[in-house]
Amino acid sequence: MITIDNYLQSHYINRSNWLRAAVLGANDGIISISSLAIGVTSANVTKESILLATVAGLVAGAFSMAAGEYVSVSSQTDIEKADIEREKQELEQMPDVELKILAEIYEKRGLKKETAWKVAQELTEADALGAHIRDELGINEISQANPLQAAFASGAAFTVGGLLPLIVTLIAPLQYMQYSLYSFTILSLIFLGGVSAKIGGAKITNAIIRITIWGTLAMGFSALVGYLFGIHI
Repeated sequence: MITIDNYLQSHYINRSNWLRAAVLGANDGIISISSLAIGVTSANVTKESILLATVAGLVAGAFSMAAGEYVSVSSQTDIEKADIEREKQELEQMPDVELKILAEIYEKRGLKKETAWKVAQELTEADALGAHIRDELGINEISQANPLQAAFASGAAFTVGGLLPLIVTLIAPLQYMQYSLYSFTILSLIFLGGVSAKIGGAKITNAIIRITIWGTLAMGFSALVGYLFGIHI
């Protein structure tokens, strides 16, 4: 027997917030640390210098991603809370106007005018604020941001992603390090694209192509900078 809960579980939109942060973090970890290592390697420095730059980039990047995600999502949460508080005041001060707004929203979505008014009235009687938060402001349980969840997912994913190129710099001989980083990073990005698409229920091919192209461009530009400037640490 198919229940509402089972039906909703067949969709993936409820995973969008944490999945977005996790994929962004892992992708940034793989590309940033690989690009950093490739850029430094291109400058013809020692293996110890490459490892130092890679470890420093990994630590700084993980904390930066977590902090940035927390601040960004917290700002979104603050805006949502402010809008909800403003909606409370408007419902108290001008309930008739708010009812009309709600009815017009439903009418624009395809309901007949009489039906829209009836739906608006019944939802207002049941939970006026909830109806306006959901249908006027567009805020719901799925779209609501969670700063700590996003920060942890992004920071942890960056660390995991960044560890992959770090391992390459540890075990690959210096003369083959660039090629090893290129190869390993492309394989990691293909794997990440496939996994993220699978979790999100999206088309795997598109995800892999998108993430691989941008990753390759990032590594290519990093290598070019290393060759042009020849920076020695």
